[in-house]
Amino acid sequence: MERLDALARHSDEPGKLTRLYLSAAHKTAAEELAGWMREAGLTVSIDALGTVVGRYESAIPGAPALLFGSHIDTVRDAGRYDGALGVIAGLVAVEELAKRHEKFPFAIEVVAFGDEEGVRFPTTLTSSRALAGNFDPAVLDACDAEGVSLRKALIAFGCDPAAIASVAKSREQVLAYVEVHIEQGPVLESSNLPVGVVTAINGVRRLTVAVTGEAGHAGTVPMRLRRDALAAAAEMVLAVERIANSLSNIMATIGRMEVFPCAVNVIPGSVQFTIDVRSPDDMHRDAATEEITRSIRKIAADRRVELSISTTHEAPATACSPVMIDALSRAIKNLGYATRLLPSGAGHDAMAIAKLCPVGMLFVRCAGGISHNPKEAISLQDADICVRILLEFLCNFKPA
Repeated sequence: MERLDALARHSDEPGKLTRLYLSAAHKTAAEELAGWMREAGLTVSIDALGTVVGRYESAIPGAPALLFGSHIDTVRDAGRYDGALGVIAGLVAVEELAKRHEKFPFAIEVVAFGDEEGVRFPTTLTSSRALAGNFDPAVLDACDAEGVSLRKALIAFGCDPAAIASVAKSREQVLAYVEVHIEQGPVLESSNLPVGVVTAINGVRRLTVAVTGEAGHAGTVPMRLRRDALAAAAEMVLAVERIANSLSNIMATIGRMEVFPCAVNVIPGSVQFTIDVRSPDDMHRDAATEEITRSIRKIAADRRVELSISTTHEAPATACSPVMIDALSRAIKNLGYATRLLPSGAGHDAMAIAKLCPVGMLFVRCAGGISHNPKEAISLQDADICVRILLEFLCNFKPA
């Protein structure tokens, strides 16, 4: 818990926890984490996408590895446990093994990804996709709000974009992946349980919508003659909410909106906003996205504004491995706790790693189900239980 507090001090904004991918705060956080890993006896590297990798070698050097990991980037004004808990819990578990001088027939690697939240660039899971061998070189040209490309940001961070292909692991090198994460929901707390095992992760599709009308003087253009981009966008936002409310297993969110020229006495000429659509069923998600798209196109036509819609991210629903679900459940039961199986409504790096190997996720109870918020909180007791479960899981893990 002290390490989680220490990691939270690495922030791009004074008084808040904001640690964006490849920022100065990400760099210092990665360096401090790498130092902790070395102190624990791990061999450490930072790969071409800024992922910190610490390896605890097997009894026979060079054996395939079991991966523990999560991410250390954050949303703006974040809580300190989302992502970081999974990295630190994995590190503490391995540190305990090192103290016992205990080795396994397999290696253990603790990985700290840097691009899970997708806040800085219009991409997400870049670093975990690369490890799984699914990196798309086209994203190197994606730019942040300041016009800095991912390629330039990587170079400034000290990474070599030309070496990204070497990040990918083969199926023979990896046995499985385990990610510990706060639940980000109220189910475990309402059930009075410290932990739960994830069955599947919701699929997600993210769109960027650009609405172009015509800017004009707020006092001279009659209402009926206006092509107000913001008024059109507002109607579109309400349509998204209405459609999502009318469907089962669908969540849709407008998370960001930008208005131009953004002056008090000017009719907005253009608006850009994002849509995030999620569901545990890919067919339902795609159908909902199509209905949303049809609705906002009609609104644009009715209001005589131009419209463009682009997909910036898409990830299918990801089922956790039944073998990993069973192994984590047994570890929980062996320590005397009840097992709760539940889906994840949020996305995680496990979605990308599932392309490479079996994945399992352990959820930890969080106060009020609050996440992406400075009020995010877990208890010392639950953190302890979580690490003990990881150790129990490790001691009984049998590679397939």
